[in-house]
Amino acid sequence: MIIGSKLFFFDNLPSTNTHTAHLLKSNDLPEGAIVYTNYQSAGRGQMGNKWESEDGKNLLISIVLFPSMINPADQFFISMTVSLGICDFLKRYISVCAIKWPNDIYVNNDKIAGILIENSIMDDQIENTISGIGLNINQEKFLSNAPNPVSLSLLTGSSYDLATCLNQLASDLDKRYKQLISEHFAEIKHEYVSRLYRLNELSKYRDRSGLFTGRIITVTDNGRLQIEREPGNISEYSFKEVDFIL
Repeated sequence: MIIGSKLFFFDNLPSTNTHTAHLLKSNDLPEGAIVYTNYQSAGRGQMGNKWESEDGKNLLISIVLFPSMINPADQFFISMTVSLGICDFLKRYISVCAIKWPNDIYVNNDKIAGILIENSIMDDQIENTISGIGLNINQEKFLSNAPNPVSLSLLTGSSYDLATCLNQLASDLDKRYKQLISEHFAEIKHEYVSRLYRLNELSKYRDRSGLFTGRIITVTDNGRLQIEREPGNISEYSFKEVDFIL
């Protein structure tokens, strides 16, 4: 087992990703080490967004990876891999989940998990990756202005043992990571695309030119989203270049 080989628990942290980065500078953390906490006072999401989590209710973890075999140009496959591992975990308890590009995890139209991948690249090689995951498990009330949070407990009406959930999530992520380092890129991409939120559904979006209707058709190997506005008219977007209208 790679992911989950070592666990480092802290009762509270500003951010698991930030603390893991500090530990990497001063300690020889093994690949697959998980840093986790009950509470983050300054949890970080994509593009500086904050992540709300009630103390002791959810999984707040960061995973240390050394995917030196992955070309920096292919680094989005790391995000695909982690997204699929979280979906595998959720499928233990619920029947449906989807990946909202690039790496939010949705159940129906609600967000249950977020991912923050931070890659350190040196000499055209990925030196290390810190994969931060916030996964809502037992939280029942959300106080921030996030529009659509949900938790496993809200979906099922049950509460869950966080230690058990962490072990299961680590196992599912480990299987997916071994798929990645074995370079099964085509299989990973196929599964990722097949689980995309709104795949092949006519939906509303907004880009710098305004509102439009289109359907998601795929994601490129380097993580760009392709939306077909009309037959043969395909637009391609990097992260934050297009908004999903809920």
